[in-house]
Amino acid sequence: MSETSQPTFAPAFADSPLKLIGRTHHTFHRIADHRLRDQGFAMGQLPVLVTLKDGRPRSQAELARLAQVEQPSMAQLLNRMERDGLVQRIPDPSDRRSRLITLTDSCVQRLHAARDVMQAIGQEALAGFSDEESSQLRALIGRVNDNLERLLADQQGL
Repeated sequence: MSETSQPTFAPAFADSPLKLIGRTHHTFHRIADHRLRDQGFAMGQLPVLVTLKDGRPRSQAELARLAQVEQPSMAQLLNRMERDGLVQRIPDPSDRRSRLITLTDSCVQRLHAARDVMQAIGQEALAGFSDEESSQLRALIGRVNDNLERLLADQQGL
């Protein structure tokens, strides 16, 4: 390969369903992020919002583990969310030196609108699909995810 030539993927990957899934994810993410902004949310916040919506306070470490991100990234995200009035830090009753994260009342009140946005995008994305086609798509993608989860567990030695 010369210095100026670009690497190319094998045609097998270019036509891969995984490439299409990646493109679908990216496009969905962009649309959802744009629409969620009207509600005061962002896609990157969803793992925290979904985890905390049950009302149970969680530690920063637990949120990072559940969202599968590093602690410094979670700390930055939580700082921005606290600044924007979405989360608050409260004393941990079992450890006075520690703080737990919980949603603010204002955030909880707006979560329904955000859920509605996500459901509407999902319905738009699957417009024209029969129930059977949607079910089949869910099953196929579920199998891909199961395979990838197994690969990840093997890679991490779990």
